[in-house]
Amino acid sequence: MFHMAHNVLGGDLVVCGTDPMTGFYRTGCCDTGGEDAGVHTVCAQVTAEFLEFSAAAGNDLSTPRPEYGFPGLRPGDRWCLCASRWAEAREAGVAPPVVLEATHARTLEWIDLADLTAHAST
Repeated sequence: MFHMAHNVLGGDLVVCGTDPMTGFYRTGCCDTGGEDAGVHTVCAQVTAEFLEFSAAAGNDLSTPRPEYGFPGLRPGDRWCLCASRWAEAREAGVAPPVVLEATHARTLEWIDLADLTAHAST
């Protein structure tokens, strides 16, 4: 039976982004499963500051990688981020805004809801 994923607010997980298509499974949702070692559960609206931080941390999300069907992100794009990377960005003061309704409940294993809410997109 299909299990509907939940968001950090306890409701049904909604689509994070489809242009570009995001999610570990490239469904547009920040769903996760056993194969997702990075736990790509935080739906964020990326900023230039975050993209610079991520590149400096070894994960360049701005450069297109056509061989992986990845167009490269621009500020304003919505993307499912690793919970640990978002937490690192928060510590560094560059956490991008979070779309709470599209952020998977498993995120709460790594990040407090209060921290996510403080960075909620408007």
